[in-house]
Amino acid sequence: MNTRQQFGWVMILIHWLVAIAVFGLFGLGLYMVDLTYYDAWYNEAPHIHESIGILVLLVMLFRVVWRLASPPPDALPSHKTWEKAGAHLTHLGMYLLLFVVLISGYLIPTADGSGVEVFNWFTVPSVTGQQKGMESIAGDVHYWAVWALVVLAVIHAIGAIKHHVVDKDETLRRMVGLKGRPGH
Repeated sequence: MNTRQQFGWVMILIHWLVAIAVFGLFGLGLYMVDLTYYDAWYNEAPHIHESIGILVLLVMLFRVVWRLASPPPDALPSHKTWEKAGAHLTHLGMYLLLFVVLISGYLIPTADGSGVEVFNWFTVPSVTGQQKGMESIAGDVHYWAVWALVVLAVIHAIGAIKHHVVDKDETLRRMVGLKGRPGH
């Protein structure tokens, strides 16, 4: 569980797994758009992309429940009001955009009424059935939401680095599970 001073190991693990998965999916998505029918990865890359996306969606649903049950630590006393507000808006934006990305990503392959095979372990059925034009609309939403999410994630990372390098506070250390520096 999180404490008022420190993130718990569950939230730390989820944070970093989702971050790695999202940037991995981003890279794979960029790679996939240039594949042609004759490329060896033409069928495999989308299957991996969709499977990981569904797993990230499940992890994010758990993350929201966990966050409600175990709120994040308090902001450090040294954080200014605008930093707290900016961090809150950035976190909220990343959560919302990530769900938009994941849901629109699910709607693309299910627009024809078929389900998503998750690593051949299980199938997530289409909840919409066959919907003409949905694949294109969901694809556009997915594309722009992904880019907005990446921009916010970069801002988030810059903020964490600023706290660590410029402010020399405990913000980044708390998110990687390290205890405070001696004397802090």
